[in-house]
Amino acid sequence: MSGKLKEVRSRISSVQNTQQITKAMKLVSAAKLRRAQEAILNMRPYANKLQTILGSITAALQGEVDIKLAEERPGEKVLLVLITSDRGLAGSYNSNLIKLAEKLMKEEYADAVARGQLTLMTIGKRGNDYFERRLSESVIDSRYVTLFHSLSFKDVSAVANEIIGRFEKGEIDQVKVVYSEFKNAAFQIFRDVQYLPIPKEAPSAEEQEQDYIFEPTLSLMVEELIPKILRTQFYKFMLDANASEHGARMTAMDKATENASELLKDLKISYNRARQAAITTELTEIVSGAAALEDL
Repeated sequence: MSGKLKEVRSRISSVQNTQQITKAMKLVSAAKLRRAQEAILNMRPYANKLQTILGSITAALQGEVDIKLAEERPGEKVLLVLITSDRGLAGSYNSNLIKLAEKLMKEEYADAVARGQLTLMTIGKRGNDYFERRLSESVIDSRYVTLFHSLSFKDVSAVANEIIGRFEKGEIDQVKVVYSEFKNAAFQIFRDVQYLPIPKEAPSAEEQEQDYIFEPTLSLMVEELIPKILRTQFYKFMLDANASEHGARMTAMDKATENASELLKDLKISYNRARQAAITTELTEIVSGAAALEDL
């Protein structure tokens, strides 16, 4: 009986230590989430407006000027950009992103995969580690596993410039980004969005009535402004992913802490029952011994 009590005490101590760790991780993630949430909420209205303007102008200028980044191609050479986290312990956050990427490969881009014309760019260690074990080196042609360490616009822009440059050179015909859009700490939306060629959006009635004046020239705007907007859009993807990761981890650690509390309750009940049984056994042995002595 004493062995069982020792085992339960050991389990209680182990669960309490784990609970302290999950509480600490929850607090750390909550602090990081506040900063990440502020960053994406400040960026989102600006980025969404730029995306609307970009799509409207691209549609309006079709035929008037050659916009290479909006050029529709057969889509034979596809680049799939997967944005996951560098660290785990974030619930199903990374697995949901990986499942979405696998679904695209098996369904939407099955022909490109069969022809060997789909390449994968992984941003984040978790997605890279997963596909590195399952795909050949030729499929994963770009890896970025330190972008989330500082998450600066300069570093993210370098990745966006690489993608834009490859599209302009004709190395790829279509770029799709798989990422998580942040809603709140407990809820993320896993999306796959077309990055290149630039999606054309039909202008609204209000925008159709607007007469755009391009300064200094239309060609300079296409050459300078459109890549800047695309870099901003990619930075928004990264900010969304960063906030989603911290929200998912905070939620997962909160749930783990609650589960530890429930497990502790059950273990303490088991410990008290075992202790009570041990005391009852000892009392029974004492009473039996005393009765035996009286019979002598």
